[in-house]
Amino acid sequence: MATAALSTVRRALLYVPASSSKFLDKSRTLPPLDNITYDLEDSVTPSNKPAAREALRAFLRSGKPGNAREIAVRINSVDSGFALDDLQEVLQAPGVDALVVPKVNAASDLHFVTDAIRHLAPLRHPSTSPSSLENSQQHDSANEQRKRPLELLALVESARSLTDLTSICAASPYLNGLIFAAEDFALDLSLTRTPSLSEFLFARSSIVTAARAFNLPSAIDLVCTSFRGETGLTTLREESENGRRLGFNGKQVIHPSQVEIVENVFGVSEEEATWAVRVLIADEKAEAQGRGAWTLDGKMIDKPVVGKASGLVERAKACGFEVGTLRERFKDQEPE
Repeated sequence: MATAALSTVRRALLYVPASSSKFLDKSRTLPPLDNITYDLEDSVTPSNKPAAREALRAFLRSGKPGNAREIAVRINSVDSGFALDDLQEVLQAPGVDALVVPKVNAASDLHFVTDAIRHLAPLRHPSTSPSSLENSQQHDSANEQRKRPLELLALVESARSLTDLTSICAASPYLNGLIFAAEDFALDLSLTRTPSLSEFLFARSSIVTAARAFNLPSAIDLVCTSFRGETGLTTLREESENGRRLGFNGKQVIHPSQVEIVENVFGVSEEEATWAVRVLIADEKAEAQGRGAWTLDGKMIDKPVVGKASGLVERAKACGFEVGTLRERFKDQEPE
């Protein structure tokens, strides 16, 4: 996995309806999490969208929630007729780190959003010249947001989208990840979702492969619709583990109770971090000895395995793991 694809951690992407003041306020009190995505799309009826935009902007103006590493907003699809109004409102709100763009069927959908960012929020565009920054009326407020460029996450929801992933992944310099929307995909292909999720195998593998091919940091898996009771949480864990095995590094969640399990599965365990640190320390010594392959705990270690260990260590750091402590503990590790 490329290093750039490890810089952003979105183990759980939690949707919060922007139309509910109750849920907006509650989102500030949640335990620390990677991402909160305020939703203007599916959870908001057409008649409530103007009020939801205004409510969300007012909410964010009152202070960015400090419990989430990233604040995102899911706008409406470009072909819905609501996207431009969403962008005009959201791009003026403080504290927005990313936009989730639904129903991205072609590169032109991301071109539209990218052009809107360039015109409505020029200070979030890395190619903006210093002179234009000085002349911008938004200079004082928006200059703070330049510390983190605006990022886009594209939802893959249709057969057309799946077959056009190459052009979609190359469509915008802001694109930072792909998300699989299973329910809409199933509707488009007349599929029936089953517990095994085997009907989505091709689509999910294609999304992960495209994300890696274009060095996109996030490949985020489908929503688990079961979350109540032990059975629901067991299903959630099984789905999350299945997604991780396929190569996803995060999962969409629709209820706060899902966050802990999902972030644990898509995080790095102490056992994994320990193994990875031992591999890197031993590899440094093996390289000094001129050894390209060696063993650890009776298993062969070569370049691909070292690459995996390096990726795990970087992800562990991004998740807040005290890697330095492990390096000190295993500083005497030798290649076998």
